[in-house]
Amino acid sequence: MPQPRIMFYHDGRHPLIYMYEPPIQREEYEAAVDELVGTPVDALMFCLGDGRTVLHDTKVGELWGHNVEKWPHLVFRRAHQNAKHLIESGNDPLRIVCNRAHAKGMLIYPTLLVQQGRGPREQDVRCSNFRFDNPHLEIGARGDLKTDFPGVTCLDFKHEEVRLERFALIEETLNNYPIDGFELQLNYTPYYFHPDEIEAGREIMTAWVRRVYEAVKHSGASRELAIRIPASLEGCLQVGLDVRDWMQQGIVDVIIPQTFSGPELVDSTIDFRPLVEAAKGTNCRIHAAIQSHVDSDRLGEASIEMVRAAACNYWAQGVNGLYLAHWFGNWPYQADFYEKLRELPHPEVMASKDKYYYVPTETGRYPKPVTEPGIAMSLPAGLAVNRPTEVKFKISDDLLRWHRVGRIHEVLLRVRIMNTTELDSLRFQLNGVDLPDELLRKLNEMYRMTAPRYRTGSGYWFIYRLDEAQWPQRGDNTLEVTLLKRDPDIIPESYIRDIELEVKYLMGKHFHRGQDADLGPYECAGI
Repeated sequence: MPQPRIMFYHDGRHPLIYMYEPPIQREEYEAAVDELVGTPVDALMFCLGDGRTVLHDTKVGELWGHNVEKWPHLVFRRAHQNAKHLIESGNDPLRIVCNRAHAKGMLIYPTLLVQQGRGPREQDVRCSNFRFDNPHLEIGARGDLKTDFPGVTCLDFKHEEVRLERFALIEETLNNYPIDGFELQLNYTPYYFHPDEIEAGREIMTAWVRRVYEAVKHSGASRELAIRIPASLEGCLQVGLDVRDWMQQGIVDVIIPQTFSGPELVDSTIDFRPLVEAAKGTNCRIHAAIQSHVDSDRLGEASIEMVRAAACNYWAQGVNGLYLAHWFGNWPYQADFYEKLRELPHPEVMASKDKYYYVPTETGRYPKPVTEPGIAMSLPAGLAVNRPTEVKFKISDDLLRWHRVGRIHEVLLRVRIMNTTELDSLRFQLNGVDLPDELLRKLNEMYRMTAPRYRTGSGYWFIYRLDEAQWPQRGDNTLEVTLLKRDPDIIPESYIRDIELEVKYLMGKHFHRGQDADLGPYECAGI
């Protein structure tokens, strides 16, 4: 079996079984595959429903909604109606997707959301009776954890009953469906043991992963086990996942590190190098999870320039492939979606094309985005008088190379400082080099009447059109901001909210920027 480079995660719900009016037709369900035909996607990673319950014909698990009489959630009811209809008509939903993927030359890896919490029975209509009937198997069963601990109602994998229930669903899928591999999504709610029992838990989880791996290989020697994890090796250890040991033991084929899984934010700053290094000398590949959501005050989904920036940063770190996580949020897919997909496998094609790097920050839906264990947000970052604040970011562009052949159009650095006034004084340094005022343009956004998506207030943009002497370097960069003088009448703390770097290229030496609005009719015609 060929090894896929581009994997696409489809949650099997939002752009599919939620969308179509019951009774859903087989052809409508096949859209999960058909919408990706002709793209660089090699493998479809197809989610098995909610994880606690599933949306296919299972004998060892539980069908989504089978235990619900009255529905408080209409869309969740629709999912149950559609799945039940397909199964009863002899069209198992998972088999439809498997057969269609193979018919169109695409690999198929079912994905299990291994872990998830539990809500009240009358509200949590996606939950299984196994979960409702066994609260003693949960991490918080001892009653000694704070209620805000994110894993308090998650399954505790120290219990054999838990591990067997999860394994039975995996084994059934391996034995009953024509698949090419299986994905364990361990980053959905990445808590598996009581915080006091993590060290012992690592051995338990490693043994369970080994059992899953052996079942995958027993069901088909060419089949692969892929595992999605938090993007930090140390963070994984903190929750009982000894990923380095899995790779060294050879019990995983593909590791998929991911950040911002909950808010689903694109992040060009992730450092995959420790995982890439840990995989050397093993048979394990590293596929970097790349997302497309931005959720800024100006933009919902990432532009192609933002996607290029993140993808090129990932390829430059030596990853073996990309995993397109949550891109199904772009549904229904339009031309710009396919345009982003087209270039992704080719970092050399994207190298001299426009890129837009930005550091993840506060968003509209998630003012304080949740991060995975071992991962910390760089922004927002507070500013105090005469105390330099550093924020690090990466770029993959070899600016000097492209400058030598006349391809660089401009390099723009944008920094948004909140709670600052015209009386404040700030100093900006990039990699230890002062950014001079003659390169600066300030934008006053102390107050905004409107905004493309939502309003932010009390801020100024500091925008530098960088000369060659101030350009960022390929790889790691450090921006240092120092508040030299503070308006004495202001109470709120000043802080860095946004950092963005935009690199614009020419198609060739002395070429015009054909999309520029200020070009005259003769220039647009190439005259």
